[in-house]
Amino acid sequence: MAALETVMDPEIPVVSVTDLGIVRGVRRAPPAVLITPTYTGCPATLAIEAAVRVALDRAGFSDLPIETVLSPPWTTDWISEDGRARLLAYGIAPPPPGAAASTLRAHAVVTCPRCGSGRTTEVSRFGSTPCKALWRCLSCQEPFDRFKCH
Repeated sequence: MAALETVMDPEIPVVSVTDLGIVRGVRRAPPAVLITPTYTGCPATLAIEAAVRVALDRAGFSDLPIETVLSPPWTTDWISEDGRARLLAYGIAPPPPGAAASTLRAHAVVTCPRCGSGRTTEVSRFGSTPCKALWRCLSCQEPFDRFKCH
């Protein structure tokens, strides 16, 4: 797992695939690294798997297979606290812990990652990547991405 903590998400290069919860762990029998994409069809899945393979090879685990697991599906609840902090520092509003337990369109306040205001509005359900939505702060007028809750 230490070797995999260095693998950054290709779409959000400040957060690792372990902090995002994409790497679910290492199974002992039969041995394999288990990964789950943020959603089925994520365009970054192949790049993530290739980066995980490189990290494993460099750490001396070239015989350890990588297995994609789709059930249960990935959830934003798997994002670590460090991952949430890194997303926020990067300008992406992270979902709060437990947000996946509510609806996708939860009416919780979304805080602007730039100025901290809670006066925000969703501009488009579709952001810079499929796992993010485009929001705008009504206080500072800056647009920002919000990681979709699921």
